[in-house]
Amino acid sequence: MTILAISIGFAAISLFRGYMDYTYWGLRQSAIRGEGLAHLTIFKKGWREKGNINPDKYMFSEEEIRICMEVLNSNRHVLLSTPQLDISGIVTNGRISTIFIAQGVIPEDVKVIEGSWRAFRPIKGNRLDKKRLSGVEMAKGLAKILDMEPGDYSVIMSPTLQGHMNALDIEVAGLYDTGTEATNDKYMRIPLTIARSLYDTGKADRIVVLLDDCEKTDTLKKIIQKKLYEAGLATEIRSWDELSNFYSEVKELFDLIFLFLFIIVLTIVIMSVVNTMGMAVIERTREIGTLRALGMKRKAVGNLFAIEGGLIGLFGCVFGIALNLLVWIVIRYIQPTYVPPGNSSPVPLMVNLVPQAMGIYAFVLIMLSLFAAVFPARRAAGQNVVNALGHV
Repeated sequence: MTILAISIGFAAISLFRGYMDYTYWGLRQSAIRGEGLAHLTIFKKGWREKGNINPDKYMFSEEEIRICMEVLNSNRHVLLSTPQLDISGIVTNGRISTIFIAQGVIPEDVKVIEGSWRAFRPIKGNRLDKKRLSGVEMAKGLAKILDMEPGDYSVIMSPTLQGHMNALDIEVAGLYDTGTEATNDKYMRIPLTIARSLYDTGKADRIVVLLDDCEKTDTLKKIIQKKLYEAGLATEIRSWDELSNFYSEVKELFDLIFLFLFIIVLTIVIMSVVNTMGMAVIERTREIGTLRALGMKRKAVGNLFAIEGGLIGLFGCVFGIALNLLVWIVIRYIQPTYVPPGNSSPVPLMVNLVPQAMGIYAFVLIMLSLFAAVFPARRAAGQNVVNALGHV
């Protein structure tokens, strides 16, 4: 029963750790690829604090964009750097009007940033295309409000950076699901040329940078910041995890849940091993007396019980690994899905195998089982030989 308790506890924490690992990977890819944040986003210094008050002053000019792109493209770890411009305003179909928030992007660069993630972001209709100058991607919720389908036309309106009202005709090229209810009724993705035309500017409010390795994000962030400063550009650089609040909040929550679960499992293992070894000492009192009478030292008797506790932990972890693999295979075969809070579409429920974590958990549980057997072992070794031989 103790081995069973350890094996189930081991499988529980390792499976949850695998689920966390897959969830973190999915959230990371969703932020980098799906949201288009890439790995680094460069703002002009002061944009995040004062950009809404005076956007024209804190945007990158065309010359500043050129200098910034030269610095970025000179780094061999930079796969892509692209300017973007976020806009907002009112969109109407002629009968119904509502607010919108849009991301102005270069269509060819979006394809590179999304990469294989495009398969997880299906489009009803067509995607952004440089040949379709007025074509936009509209969120399904927003299209539902406006009663629009791919191929329909509408008008977007917004004040320019100089404060004059401007309007442009757009074509709904395709519909997509943002994945969250909070944004599905507001968002659009439009070509950068349309965003600039609506705001009557050639500027951009950010430059997005895609790297060849996510692990190099923090290192390259410092290097790029220094290079841009030397080039005369005062900038602020934010990494993808700094901009994705959802990722940070979910990670903190999952880390707390995992810590709580791990403490519960450790408590169960300690209590189970101590109880089992305590009963073993009571049941083998006469055998202990016999060994001591034959000349076995107290330390050797204590070591026997300590080793037994360690072996219980070892077998428990071995069975736990087997149980973990069995559940992992079943999940891979069934491929279940669920709709998490805040999402409007189902996501796969998957579990990764994390060998390094499983090795650490096995080591911890084995050592824990061994040390949990120390106190019963010391009690067994400290018994009087005569009394032990006469124990009933």
